Amino acid sequence: MDYEKLHLNNILNKMENDDYQGYMLTLFTNIEYISNYKPTSFAFCIIKENPIIYTSQMDMEIALKNSTIEIKQFDNFDNMVDDLKKEGIKNLAIEPSLTYNIYEKFRDDFNINSKDYIEKERMIKTPAEIKNITKATEIAQLSLKQLDLLNRNETEDVIAFELVKLMIENGSSGESFDTILTSGSPSSLPHATPQAKQLETPILVDWGSKYKGYCSDNTRTIVYTEKEHEIFDIVKESHDKAIKAIKPGLKCCEIDKIARDVIGEYGYEKNFIHSTGHSLGLDIHETPSFSLKDNTIIEKGMVITVEPGIYLEGEFGVRLEDTISIENKGKIIGNLSLNL
Repeated sequence: MDYEKLHLNNILNKMENDDYQGYMLTLFTNIEYISNYKPTSFAFCIIKENPIIYTSQMDMEIALKNSTIEIKQFDNFDNMVDDLKKEGIKNLAIEPSLTYNIYEKFRDDFNINSKDYIEKERMIKTPAEIKNITKATEIAQLSLKQLDLLNRNETEDVIAFELVKLMIENGSSGESFDTILTSGSPSSLPHATPQAKQLETPILVDWGSKYKGYCSDNTRTIVYTEKEHEIFDIVKESHDKAIKAIKPGLKCCEIDKIARDVIGEYGYEKNFIHSTGHSLGLDIHETPSFSLKDNTIIEKGMVITVEPGIYLEGEFGVRLEDTISIENKGKIIGNLSLNL
């Protein structure tokens, strides 16, 4: 199936309903999603009856090779505006993330409003996208097993580097975000960075690989002391109950509440300091999310992480994360045990 064409047609239908003749994209992953071409410099993708991408001279070769959309070399904004006006574009939709300096180039010639057409289109993954996310997850999980973390004597930063190296050797194009490999009291920081120090307890690893542009995301925490085991068991209960509850028709915020309520029952509600999970795909953080304020209805085809955690400042933290493919219920992608 020609998924790029399917995505384009879906967005064009929404634009027509809202009376927009054009929709401008500048985020690299949005352009890649629509055209199979990921810019390396800058590009402006205009979704319209005959979509086009204006790109830099540096990118012309790769764009002409990969893009399923017509490519034109960008020369200046005035010519680009003239082209769009000649096409009869009056109402122009833009990404909510468009920078102000770019918005200024178009505001005097078009009626402009931000629209999340493409973010909503990207919420539902195609079978091909889920296959790539699954492969990325398999690579990441295999690499952690090969790392043999429990028998390493190097420092955190060196071990994190070795994990990324293993993912690349196993077929990944690289890490999907900066690998978090931390231990001891810094594990109470959700986004801790690996340090040049020997491993302490507990050990927390949050890592992911990329495959054909698609991301994976997992977290495991290795615990040792009685207190660490106690916190681990609470987080595991939260993780398992949230995943078991996932099904189409529920709101994302309802899954967050289930995970949060478990931790709250044990008196640690103030120590769960982030949302329960986020979607992923070409970007490591996409919409929707399992969070208190996200009322998005869960649908088949969504891929969302579940990652509850408890963080005890100055002591340690525990987080457990799996990526969930949503069918008739939530299905864990990968087969890595929570207990390493």
